[in-house]
Amino acid sequence: MTTLIVDYGMGNLRSVQKAFERIGEDAQICSDPQQVAEADRVVLPGVGAFRDAVNALHEHQLVDVLQDHIAADRPFLGICLGLQMLFEESLEDGVHRGLGVIPGKVRRFDLSSEYKIPHMGWNQLQLPETGRHSLFAGVDSGRWFYFVHSYHCEPAADDWTAATTDYGYPFVSAVARGNVMATQFHPEKSQASGMQILRNFLAATETAVS
Repeated sequence: MTTLIVDYGMGNLRSVQKAFERIGEDAQICSDPQQVAEADRVVLPGVGAFRDAVNALHEHQLVDVLQDHIAADRPFLGICLGLQMLFEESLEDGVHRGLGVIPGKVRRFDLSSEYKIPHMGWNQLQLPETGRHSLFAGVDSGRWFYFVHSYHCEPAADDWTAATTDYGYPFVSAVARGNVMATQFHPEKSQASGMQILRNFLAATETAVS
């Protein structure tokens, strides 16, 4: 089974790869569309500006490949900007189209002066009492994860929301449906809790890729 970390010129790729290595997974960094199309599992990390990231995906001819992978409900994990790009559009420095997987928008935090932007550092996840996605198996509500972001996602409906976090007000910090999962926080920077998320991603998708 192959796990590929998508390289489109933006993102902390090596830290994500090292995190998978720590849990025994040989995840490879790859920018070739054909190899990404053939991968069993795909991980899309990212940091930086939404528009630049989407443009980079187009330049690397990865947009159709990723959309097809997700539409087939094949194992996918988005991280930080990799979550935001799943949405229809972002309002970061204008209005920019995303991958259109999840109906909704990406907006800047609208906070009082007591809250700093970007939201940076450790914060807690709030998980549903029932219907919890397998990505969060063994993860208690209130567990701490590491965030760095100025924008957050607003799904048009609640059926994608897998976890929320409070920063001035509640925002969606993870989405999941079937084998498509994404987190606003950085599991690769979240120590033991983050490693649990990555293990859960691998375990949750073993049936899908067997």
